[in-house]
Amino acid sequence: MNCKTKLLTLAGMLLVAAVAQADPKETFEKTCAKCHGADGTGQTKMGQKLGCRDYTDAKVSDSLKDDVAFKALKEGLTNDDGKTLMKPVQDLSDDDIKGLIAYVRAFKK
Repeated sequence: MNCKTKLLTLAGMLLVAAVAQADPKETFEKTCAKCHGADGTGQTKMGQKLGCRDYTDAKVSDSLKDDVAFKALKEGLTNDDGKTLMKPVQDLSDDDIKGLIAYVRAFKK
C-alpha cells in the first residue's frame, strides 16, 4: 500500500469514527435505566423515589414532547427547590439525544 492510499484509508476511518452515533439502547442502559428501568416503567427503587414516569404508558409517552425531552436530556432536571433530579447527559451529540428520545418512545405499548 502506498503512502497516499494509507492516508486515504486513515482519513476514511477517522471520518467514520467522527460521525458514528452512540447506540441508543446501550446509552439508555448505561445512563437512564438505573432510574427509569431497563423496560422504561420507572419501577426501580430510585425511579420510585424520584417519581419517574412510565414510558410504556401511551398517555405518558404521548404527553412527552420531543423538545421538552431534548432540553431535559441536554440540561438536566431540577425540582422547584433547585435539587437535581436528573443530570444532563454527557458526551452525546444532538443526534445521539434524538436517537435516545426515539428509543424511549419505543417503550410505548
